[in-house]
Amino acid sequence: MSRRLGFVAVLTICALGLAACGSAAPEVATPAPAPSETATAHGGHSAPSPAKAQPLRGGERFVDTGLARPFTPDPPGDDADEYRCFVVDPKLTETAYLTGSEFRPQNRDIVHHAIFFQIPAEDADRVRAHDAATDGDGWQCFGDAGIGDDPAWVASWAPGVGESVYPPGVGFELSPGSLLVMQIHYSLLGTGGKPGGADRSGIRLRLAGGNLTPLHTTLVPAPIELPCAAGEQGPLCDRDRAVADVVRRFGEQAGQRANGLTRLCGGAPQPGPTQSCTRRVFRSATLYGVGGHMHLLGRSIKVELNPGTPRARTLLDVPAFDFDDQAVRPVGEGVKVEPGDTYRVTCTHDAGLRRQLPALRKLPPRYVVWGEGTADEMCLAIVIEARAS
Repeated sequence: MSRRLGFVAVLTICALGLAACGSAAPEVATPAPAPSETATAHGGHSAPSPAKAQPLRGGERFVDTGLARPFTPDPPGDDADEYRCFVVDPKLTETAYLTGSEFRPQNRDIVHHAIFFQIPAEDADRVRAHDAATDGDGWQCFGDAGIGDDPAWVASWAPGVGESVYPPGVGFELSPGSLLVMQIHYSLLGTGGKPGGADRSGIRLRLAGGNLTPLHTTLVPAPIELPCAAGEQGPLCDRDRAVADVVRRFGEQAGQRANGLTRLCGGAPQPGPTQSCTRRVFRSATLYGVGGHMHLLGRSIKVELNPGTPRARTLLDVPAFDFDDQAVRPVGEGVKVEPGDTYRVTCTHDAGLRRQLPALRKLPPRYVVWGEGTADEMCLAIVIEARAS
């Protein structure tokens, strides 16, 4: 079955040029657990239910949309991961701004993350036809909408994220007649690879009229080069074989990603638990929030602005990463970036966690590189900004 590496493609664009890749909103997160708690905190995807939604502000309204009927993921072959895209229609008759959102994962045991893409009105019929021509509900996709272009990323969710609400006066513009594609990453690792039941997730959109300032999200990835832990053995502890296995599961572009990130961020692969990447800023902007994304082997993540200079500032520092707390943190008012500034993301992963986590302990040891699966890893900084006109 053909597979798209849209998320990989999007990250490549963002890494090369810090391009706009969507919108999200800063939200205050609960403190991360102490390091001694990290292993159990990573045990699965069943984070507590989010807090009650915030009241509507002037000019706002709620629109609920999502899966029309339950969907049961069925990853191909022996895979534990399925990326599925669904058309959802907010039924917009006039221009609206997305000023917040609350994704509602109905089956938390299998929903790993979700991303929402805007489909302009002029592409709506083509996307509906693509959906109708695909067997079953929705279609297989990786990262983007899986329709051969690069639609705007307007909302996302990961464990620990409740309702995201943008600051007053900003939002993401949605044109009348536009659609959303809801991409859900389903992972069956938490169910031991067995069917995890049906899901009927959805999203509550917070919409407003008027003329707001658009938000953008910049994504800054770093490579993963995590060898097998001491005492682990197996064929996948060899990097080349591990990369080949990622390619088998996700296609040739997965291997290009794993190798390309190392070149982009400093040269030949340097195996070790801690990796980083520094990228230049090309546009003036005001920052609103910063988040970090890793998978189950993540231990810590840090995002810095202009490191090693008199203007150095830490934007995010999570010394004990919790998979079930990946909310974007606010960075304070008035943090501005200019062309020539730099972002640096640094992640530490721990291969020893593989022996402690129920979802991973039965899997063969492997040299871990960047990959789309829950048993693979990522190191990603998510920077929320409003750009200068």
